[in-house]
Amino acid sequence: MFTLPETRFDFAGDEYIYAEISRDMSAESNLKALAITNELRKRNIPGIIEICPSNASYLVRFDPDMISADDLLDYLKQIDITKSNPSELNLQVRIIEIPTWYDDPITREYSERFKNRHPDPQCTNFEFVMKINGFKDGQAFIEAHSAMPHLVTMMGFTPGAAWEFQLGVPNEEIIQTPKYVSPRTDTPSQAVGLGGAFTLIYPVSGPGSYQLIGMSAVPIYDTEHRLEDLKDSLFLARPGDIWKHRPIDEQEYNKIVEQVKQGTYRFHTKNVEFSPEEYFRKGKQYIQQLMEVF
Repeated sequence: MFTLPETRFDFAGDEYIYAEISRDMSAESNLKALAITNELRKRNIPGIIEICPSNASYLVRFDPDMISADDLLDYLKQIDITKSNPSELNLQVRIIEIPTWYDDPITREYSERFKNRHPDPQCTNFEFVMKINGFKDGQAFIEAHSAMPHLVTMMGFTPGAAWEFQLGVPNEEIIQTPKYVSPRTDTPSQAVGLGGAFTLIYPVSGPGSYQLIGMSAVPIYDTEHRLEDLKDSLFLARPGDIWKHRPIDEQEYNKIVEQVKQGTYRFHTKNVEFSPEEYFRKGKQYIQQLMEVF
């Protein structure tokens, strides 16, 4: 039977317990972290202040006057044992479509502006990622990035930023890329970037070091609550979401941007039950079956 990595626990000061499921990123480790942190929230244990899942770990902040570190550690170990069985990891998740304009003039302009900070100044960011991943055709690269959806594995650093890890692809085939040698001082809001094995949509403009490969037509962070789907939260992402990048052209990009400005755009979403056990067993085939209902 498939077994998940064993968790290592450490105390971090007087108010934190850090749980490391694995040193290396994997969908298995992240799904276990999500299942455990979801279970912790359900139990509503007195004294727990904050629960933060990450790519292959999680952090729990607690009030030592309400619960002792040792008692909390016992709770965590108990939950960890149950969530080491893949059949116990089922998650209710949202599939969300992200219309994406790949190899666009906006990110090409930023490639040119900051080429002196780039490992290969002769290439645009899009061309660089293509080249180091062995793609000779832009359309083939776009297909490889968008064909299979991405799991939102963690959030943080900037408001609404979400790390995406591709599902249904063997580790050796996942698109990977180094970051800038020195970070850009500016990145356009809604730019789609790649760094390491992760895709990231920049929620706001600001510094960044991921390779820019396109633009999302839709916001993932909205302080104005312009869109119906973002009325209840500033952030689109939740850990455990599955995001599907759908390639679009300039005409559709401009149409969607205008709908966002008017407040009429609605995200294409669907709530589904995700079975890690089925995913570990079937891989790409399971993801394709899951996306059929989308």
